[in-house]
Amino acid sequence: MSTAKEIEAAILGLTPDERQKLVEDLPGILPELDGDALWSRLVNDARPRRALSALGDQIEAQLKSEPTRFPEIKESDFD
Repeated sequence: MSTAKEIEAAILGLTPDERQKLVEDLPGILPELDGDALWSRLVNDARPRRALSALGDQIEAQLKSEPTRFPEIKESDFD
C-alpha cells in the first residue's frame, strides 16, 4: 500500500480533468468527506453540550420575549 506522500505525489501528477473526477469521487471513497454524514453524526451525538444547550435556551427565550428581534429571513437577504 502506498504512503500518504506517494498518494499526494500521484494526485499532484494528475491532469486537471482527472483531478476533477477525483474530487467528485472522493466522498464515495472517503465517507468522512460527506457533509451530510458529518451533520448526521453531529445531530445524533448523544454527548451533552451544556454551553450550546444554554445558548439555544437563551436564544429561544429571547425569541419568545422579543420576536421582532429575529426578523424572518427573506430570499433577497442572500443576494
